[in-house]
Amino acid sequence: MDEQIMRGRVYGADHEDPDPGPRPGRTYVELVGGPLDGLLLDVTGRSARQLDEGAALTTEIGRYGPGGHAAYGPRSGDPKRWDWQGDTP
Repeated sequence: MDEQIMRGRVYGADHEDPDPGPRPGRTYVELVGGPLDGLLLDVTGRSARQLDEGAALTTEIGRYGPGGHAAYGPRSGDPKRWDWQGDTP
């Protein structure tokens, strides 16, 4: 994993966590664009199908506020990065 990604914060890490970065032995993708831009998502253990489908991630800072979701999916040709696809309620 490249150095720039390793410095990122992991999605879902506690705000009080003194080390919210990636953990050894885990697999991450970088979220690009949208409300979660720059965060890392832990995809350890996800099947190839799940990775292809992407994810709808809960966020309070998207278009729909608390309870809303930001949809991210794999970037064509660059599976280490998932692009924002829009917000959903």
